[in-house]
Amino acid sequence: MKASLRKTVVIGASSGIGREIAEQLLSSGDTVVLCARRTFLLEELHDRFPDTSMVETLDVNDTVHVESNLKRIFSNLKQVDWLILSSGIGDFNADLDFDTEKKTIETNVSGFTAIVDCAFNLFKSQGYGQLAAITSIGGLRGGAGSPSYNASKAYQINYLEALQIKARKEKLPVYVTDIRPGFVDTKMAKGEELFWVIPVAKASAQIIKAILNKRRMVYVSRRWGLIAFIISRLPFSLYSKF
Repeated sequence: MKASLRKTVVIGASSGIGREIAEQLLSSGDTVVLCARRTFLLEELHDRFPDTSMVETLDVNDTVHVESNLKRIFSNLKQVDWLILSSGIGDFNADLDFDTEKKTIETNVSGFTAIVDCAFNLFKSQGYGQLAAITSIGGLRGGAGSPSYNASKAYQINYLEALQIKARKEKLPVYVTDIRPGFVDTKMAKGEELFWVIPVAKASAQIIKAILNKRRMVYVSRRWGLIAFIISRLPFSLYSKF
């Protein structure tokens, strides 16, 4: 399918990876629905691409209205080729403050599930489509400084794999792509002396390429696949020292 004919929904387009992906897709000729809770942050991008972008208010934590909002967006577009979910949170929480953990769980687990379930079913009804979601390399192991973030990303990784299996078993032309970034130069990259930090433009370009190639899973940048291989195999006695 030519880029000029593709219609994409980007959830979390107000900042970070989501915004950069949306901007690159719009620059290539895609029609893009820009979704976020704070829609005023989308206006500048919409003003630059008034003919090919639309702004929709969508709060992933408002799980009661996720289905009706997405159904309306799909109906308005007539067809949707890609839905990219780039909306998540995570904070250091060494003191295990429950309110902090609860916010992460609500967004990264409950909100995430509401979005991907609805998107998968809409693509199933439509007869084709691709769902891509930003997870994290952090989902491979536990993290003492951010327990709920690492755990919620592990949930996302497993949930996306379940949808991939479901699509295969039901012989559906619905593709699911799990995108696992390492450190990307956004506000989500928290901490000191981070290494292998990739510019957001480069990360987004690699993500778009992976979706185009209908990849099941991709590490961003690719060299983070080496880190993933190592940390997933480290014995607990060694991993727990980091």
